[in-house]
Amino acid sequence: MPYTIKEMSELTGLPASTLRYYDKQGLLPSLRRDNNNSRMFSDEDYQTLRLINCLKKSGLSIRDIHDYMSMAMKGDEALEGRREIFHRRREILKDEMRNLQDVLSVIEYKCWYYDKACEEGTELAVKDIPLSKVPEKFRRAREILRGSLS
Repeated sequence: MPYTIKEMSELTGLPASTLRYYDKQGLLPSLRRDNNNSRMFSDEDYQTLRLINCLKKSGLSIRDIHDYMSMAMKGDEALEGRREIFHRRREILKDEMRNLQDVLSVIEYKCWYYDKACEEGTELAVKDIPLSKVPEKFRRAREILRGSLS
């Protein structure tokens, strides 16, 4: 079923200007036009836009996404290159997730820290608390803050 740019914008949550930009950048190779030269999006275009959104969220640039789409158009001759893109993104995202987990751990530790300080009415109650008195789930975060971990 064909969709107008307005309908596709509503379906994807992307502004029409973004859809036009993606088309101009060659990211929608199967996009068709009607007799009035208006863009008409297909279910395949919708799936492509969902992939583009995922790739953008993963940190790929429009240029990198364009390169991927060019490889996709080559079919099986570019399978290895496309596979490599996804394997590389997966490793980068895993590293970012580990880093974000450390950040979240520190934030959770500081929530505990300030909850405890407010409960006691003074920061002195937790400021120099021995590590053994810090709940187990917050020890790594405290060590991260103190520079004890690399």
